[in-house]
Amino acid sequence: MTLNIITAEQRMAEKKGHKIVVCGQSGVGKTTLARTLDADTTLFMDLEAGDAAIEGWPIDVIRPKTWSECRDFACFLGGGNPSLTDDQAYSQVHYDHVVQEYGDPSEMMKKYDSIFVDSITVAGRLCFQHCMGQPENRTRNGTIDTRAVYGMQGREMMSWLTHLQHIREKNVIFVGILDEKVDDYGRKLFDLQIEGAKTGRELPGIVDEVITMAVMTGDETTGTYRAFVCQTLNEWGYPAKDRSGKLDVLEEPHLGKLLAKMSGGSKQADKELTFVDPAKQPTSSNEGVTNNA
Repeated sequence: MTLNIITAEQRMAEKKGHKIVVCGQSGVGKTTLARTLDADTTLFMDLEAGDAAIEGWPIDVIRPKTWSECRDFACFLGGGNPSLTDDQAYSQVHYDHVVQEYGDPSEMMKKYDSIFVDSITVAGRLCFQHCMGQPENRTRNGTIDTRAVYGMQGREMMSWLTHLQHIREKNVIFVGILDEKVDDYGRKLFDLQIEGAKTGRELPGIVDEVITMAVMTGDETTGTYRAFVCQTLNEWGYPAKDRSGKLDVLEEPHLGKLLAKMSGGSKQADKELTFVDPAKQPTSSNEGVTNNA
């Protein structure tokens, strides 16, 4: 057995897909974003049964109704994971089963460049219901152990998302509802609406891009408009992350143009991180005040 080193030339020549989470308040137009992708090369995963926003748009759709079907689809796309045991989801045995069930993925899926998942919020609910029904999440007297359910749900969701994230050659776009709250000090807080804290907390570390689709307020001429907030350092405090290093703080809410921009332009190595030297900053107004406590 030889060590398989992928050369820089080989890696640069590989077809790369982007993994994106687009979050925003309900009704902002997240599902409609599917219309900004190439309909011929996009597969729409309709988990919400709410595809009225793409009615009349010639796009292929699948409609998983259970968490088991969601897992099967992820395994069908991503292949078997050789590090898993035969009884685990996403193992080689699981992959062989779904191939026998659905057919050859290399033929069925080769036309698609992008998978649009609507939505990760509903995926979390399906996963939670699945975990509620598992016998290991019940106590000796038969009642549901909610703590165990949430623990399993977090593990299940992270395994599903990680498996989809490892599909290198395809774009996978997840959309989800963003909850806005105000704390006791009047500060705005944002959370992805999804069952369990683990998924919302760890999801930004899995995907390449976290983008908030928000309604912005312009001047008297522009009025209000929709925009993608794409960088972590933004004045509104929206959740955002750009691993490509090619996106501006605000981008047009058009996924096709966004993917093209991330795939082209300058390289990440050409970008410099913004750095501010604290020693060169103006001193605070309370300088010289002594705390005598």
